[in-house]
Amino acid sequence: MSSDLTPLLEPLKLGPSLMKNRIIMGPLTRSRAVPTNVPNDVMLEYYVQRAKGGAGLIISEGTLITQQGQVTEWENAPGIWNQQHIDGWKKITEAVHREGAVMFCQLWHVGRLSHPDAPEQKASGNPVYGPSAIAARGYPGKFRFLHGKPGYVTPTAIEDPKDLVELYRQGAINAKAAGFDGVELHGAHGYLIHQFLDSTSNKRTDSYGGSIENRARFGLEALTAAVDVWGPGRVAIKMSPTGGGNDMGMPLKETLETFTHFIQQADKLNLAYFCLLRYIEFFDVKIDGAWRATVHDVLSTYRPFINSAALLVSGDVSPEEGASLVASGQVDAAIFGRPWICQPDVGKRIAHGIALESKIDMKHLYLQHLDGSDAVDEVIRRGYTDYPAATYT
Repeated sequence: MSSDLTPLLEPLKLGPSLMKNRIIMGPLTRSRAVPTNVPNDVMLEYYVQRAKGGAGLIISEGTLITQQGQVTEWENAPGIWNQQHIDGWKKITEAVHREGAVMFCQLWHVGRLSHPDAPEQKASGNPVYGPSAIAARGYPGKFRFLHGKPGYVTPTAIEDPKDLVELYRQGAINAKAAGFDGVELHGAHGYLIHQFLDSTSNKRTDSYGGSIENRARFGLEALTAAVDVWGPGRVAIKMSPTGGGNDMGMPLKETLETFTHFIQQADKLNLAYFCLLRYIEFFDVKIDGAWRATVHDVLSTYRPFINSAALLVSGDVSPEEGASLVASGQVDAAIFGRPWICQPDVGKRIAHGIALESKIDMKHLYLQHLDGSDAVDEVIRRGYTDYPAATYT
């Protein structure tokens, strides 16, 4: 690494929290919360490794705010809907804080992207919910852990969205009890907030559908509920305006108008930050032979409308590019995702000018079915906590 990376090494005030640098570990679903979605000691080891590895801010993997709303492709994602989850996460946040990192909890509801046969979805006794009774397209065999590897189902339209807003409020309450420094609402990748915002998945005729203002209402109410719990500077949102994955995307003009309105209104809530995921092909999908995304430059488009919160960028950002974006004032910090999977010390490597690895153990990226042939802890750690840190001189 020959570029000047010092802009990434400067501290950043994020609401009341002080990040020691601008190197962020993005949310990475790894499916190690066994059994029953409870954070465990192996997850504790994983997050502590990365806090020691120089992360200024760690954003937790997507954390489910309700038993209803589980996505089966990651059947062992952690939750934040009961006391066991709170207790499990509290061990992690306390340990991460001891290593000098800030930690936000990403609050997650997958909406129509669940399946009625998902174990936790079934146990909840509730149907798969979405803004409208419209199934997502693409990804045949999405639910690979279910018999027959089924695809998406048509969801039951949510009767009263305010009931779902209250799930985000309770998730925020629980995350606060678990010792996080704040919460990030997952409003990207075609999950529930994104489903309400996008006119292709939201055909409601009440006050939560139709106009841009109505489609933005659900996400803004969920953010407001979280701010009511946490106060200013402690709540954030992740957004993917280009769409693509999970059958998201509107025509360009409608996309620009919709996300501009949402961001302008959300910026009035004194958030900690906006995370904007820019277009990368990795998150796109082809449907009927055409790419689904609405490609545009999210930083130049939406940066002018973010004035009271920090702006973080995600999506295949290199250390050199991240430092340049921070130095030019286009963003306040850079999020690194996949690099944190295959090395626990991304922050320290950047600080020491060591090139980042890209060799991910894809076979063990997510937890495979536990068949009892190996010790559970050994299986969980494989491709998770067994990546070595670099040697520093």
